[in-house]
Amino acid sequence: MKYKKFISIITAAMLLATGCSGLPKERKSQTYTDTLFDTVISVQILDSVDEDVLKGCETLCKKYDAMFSRTNEDSDISRINQAGGAPVEVSDETVKLIKKGIYYSEMSGGAFDITIAPVVNLWDFQAEEPSPPSQEDAAAAASHVSYKSIVISDNKVSLSDPEAGIDLGAVAKGYIADRLKDYLEEQGVKHALINLGGNVLAIGTKLDGTDYNIGIQKPFDESGNPIASVRIADQSVVTSGIYQRYFKKDGTIYHHILDPRTGYPCDNHLYSVTIITDSSLTADALSTTCFLLGYDRGMKLIDQLDNVDAVFITDDNEIHYSRNFQK
Repeated sequence: MKYKKFISIITAAMLLATGCSGLPKERKSQTYTDTLFDTVISVQILDSVDEDVLKGCETLCKKYDAMFSRTNEDSDISRINQAGGAPVEVSDETVKLIKKGIYYSEMSGGAFDITIAPVVNLWDFQAEEPSPPSQEDAAAAASHVSYKSIVISDNKVSLSDPEAGIDLGAVAKGYIADRLKDYLEEQGVKHALINLGGNVLAIGTKLDGTDYNIGIQKPFDESGNPIASVRIADQSVVTSGIYQRYFKKDGTIYHHILDPRTGYPCDNHLYSVTIITDSSLTADALSTTCFLLGYDRGMKLIDQLDNVDAVFITDDNEIHYSRNFQK
């Protein structure tokens, strides 16, 4: 997916968050924007704060990008993946996030799996002329996907299968958004909007006390126009959709939500899953988990959880809401 599409999503979310009239003219929001986590990110603070607060956001984001990245050779995750099965000492936060990933992998029965790196490594969605790997290569890579191969002892992490590999892409942005919220609240911020490439977390309400109104993008709409919207205050909205990063080859769409059992994009008649809940990490993990589970199993899971809402969009462009949606 091209960055311009990410920017349009962010712009739409910000317009909906602040209202069409924007902020009052006498106040200027303070915003940190960057390109990290393989996407465009934005932290918009509506309160008046020192510039150091924005610098603190930048420091945190770059710290976590260096810590959790699968492609940064010096990151905790890369060092684990490259260790050939040997134990690697990593940070407390890396261990915490890996354990969260294992939790959701177990919850889904392996439909979601954070050791999907061997499969992800076969796909390059940003290549000039991307193409799918062979079915044989994908199956071979998928044979090394199993969260059960992760071994944790205190701060040391190893992989019992040396050809396995961890990818925290489905949970990292949610975790980072939650940490940004903690930091901003410690700095006295009461009104802000964090957007990590479509992973949106609201701190408080808008300045006038009303809820943020966050758009859910219409699938495959290049303009980023919303197909629906949700109202939130002190909550997170995260969408996993096949239109966020994909390419077409010989008339077939290949998207980035890969099935760990086949090594190929998940094919279950879903366009997207949006989760609304208090924790951005929970929303991040559940959006991917429910997508991989499919509509029936995914919606059943959501309806069993407290304080979690969901919007599923199927490939007939029908919108489906969870049982207690925004009750």
